[in-house]
Amino acid sequence: MRRLTRHARDTRFGRDHGLGGIRTIQDFQRRVPVRTYEAFWDDYLKTYYPVFQDLAWPGRIPYLALTSGTTQGATKYIPVSREMVRSNRKAAQTVTAAHMAARPESRLFEGRIFFLGGTTALEEPAPGVRQGDLSGIAAIEVSPLLRPYTFPPLDLALEPDWDAKLARLARESLGLPITLVSGVPSWLLLLFRRVLEESGAASIAEVWPRLEMVVHGGVKFAPYESAFREILGSDAVRLQETYPCSEGFLAFGDPATGLLRLIVDHGIFYEFIPLADYKRRGPFASRAWLGDVRTGIDYVVVVTTCAGMWAHVIGDTIRFESLDPPRLRFTGRTKFTLSAFGEHLILDEV
Repeated sequence: MRRLTRHARDTRFGRDHGLGGIRTIQDFQRRVPVRTYEAFWDDYLKTYYPVFQDLAWPGRIPYLALTSGTTQGATKYIPVSREMVRSNRKAAQTVTAAHMAARPESRLFEGRIFFLGGTTALEEPAPGVRQGDLSGIAAIEVSPLLRPYTFPPLDLALEPDWDAKLARLARESLGLPITLVSGVPSWLLLLFRRVLEESGAASIAEVWPRLEMVVHGGVKFAPYESAFREILGSDAVRLQETYPCSEGFLAFGDPATGLLRLIVDHGIFYEFIPLADYKRRGPFASRAWLGDVRTGIDYVVVVTTCAGMWAHVIGDTIRFESLDPPRLRFTGRTKFTLSAFGEHLILDEV
């Protein structure tokens, strides 16, 4: 938290909230109020879009991740700084390290890593600023050292026609030693089915016998799991859950427990608001940092990031199942649904 406030103290947001004088978490919570994206957009981003220069994070924000969110249709423009690119890369390395530790015999880097994402054809609404799908930003930012070991090549990733892209991805990946595939579950199933059509094989394990891990995230995976197991055709392939969002990479499925393990020390400061209190008091509810949370309580997730999102309500609810290390379950959305009786529901109650 102190690293973030020190770094941003001379921005407009930093001056408005006295970030330079913050020494403790209590100082931070007194000076920096909780905001939804809509409130932050109105207070800071809307006037300056698309150029966020020294606004809430030092320098010019090079990328804006476009998302409609889970519960609202309006487009959101989530700042992605260079530091956030490095944060996401570090989180991905953490996931990889956990896999290697769980499987010492792994040969993950002796094959190709398949990133299935959206189009990387980003718009440029202003000089030095590009906006578009977060997976497109990630594809562009793949390290040059890693790119020879990844698939697809950038020209194929740039293909804007999804059907044409899917056909080429399936066809051109058939002869490759794929060891890892990552993407959104619904997209992955479409890819796998197209691969089987192209190859005539009965399972993905027949096409990619060296496949070790399928990394998925973005939605609750339980409804997809049986379909994945059937189409993969091998219990040796690990299904690795991740918890990414446009604001940052938050957690990953712990190989030992299957719970989500919070990723710390990568440029994100977490706070948690008890859901019951948030329903009553909204952004004025009490805030706990990671050192004060308890198990068995549904919390609203609040993040402060190395891209200048400060005390930001991302809209998710979670429940801690252990604290050392911090492992959690995703339980739903703060605005997931409203029952016929006007009661707020979370996913575990539906």
